[in-house]
Amino acid sequence: MELLPAVDLMGGGAVRLVRGEFDRRSDHGDPLELAHRYLAAGARWLHVVDLDAARTGDPVNRPTVLALAEAAHAAGARIEAGGGVRTERALAELVDAGVDRVVLGTAAVEEPGFAVRCARRHPGRVAVGVDYRRDASGAIEPAVRGWVRGGGRGLDDLLGELYDEPVACLVVTAIERDGTLTGPDGDGLAQVLDATALPVVASGGVGCLDDLRRLAALRSPGHGRAPDGAVVGKALVHGAMSVEEAMAACAPCG
Repeated sequence: MELLPAVDLMGGGAVRLVRGEFDRRSDHGDPLELAHRYLAAGARWLHVVDLDAARTGDPVNRPTVLALAEAAHAAGARIEAGGGVRTERALAELVDAGVDRVVLGTAAVEEPGFAVRCARRHPGRVAVGVDYRRDASGAIEPAVRGWVRGGGRGLDDLLGELYDEPVACLVVTAIERDGTLTGPDGDGLAQVLDATALPVVASGGVGCLDDLRRLAALRSPGHGRAPDGAVVGKALVHGAMSVEEAMAACAPCG
């Protein structure tokens, strides 16, 4: 299982939110300095989100995203980036600039055909973000527009549209766990793993090394599938674990 340290951008700086709530943020300085710290420790991926663009669609942090891509490549690492990518032109610009995987969230949930067209044009370079809450029955409901409202589309519907398409992976975020350090939503993640054959990157809630070990050992009940990666943000930036420790905890999944 691959470790993907998170660098979230707002107003040009690195931040962390709690459950995606823009008024519950902590600031962590220069995102390039943060990324260099992760890369120097051996991180093989960076997970970058332009939170301003996710909410408004305006890519105000694009220069920083591209600088982070350059830093990752200089260190022999890769980068996935998302937030507010809602046109084919915007996606192509990121791909052409060297972003290894572009994550489509709102655009993919509201119009899966858009994600399919992009994936066919850039095979293996387009990921789909499934940022979800669970309703009273436990069903997964994808959210959009910076997580401020439901996407009006069920999980099975969305995944059906992506079936057998050259999508790189799903980045699956449990909104209610994100930034809380309370542990991942293993049941929700298992539900997604059994619903798709696409690689799945888990995000939201990792607070300790045991959380990563549990994710690395997770197998979905129906098909025995495991997550391919784990995004870790707050636990790294707050010093609950080092990159080296986190990578070792991810290792049991290969």
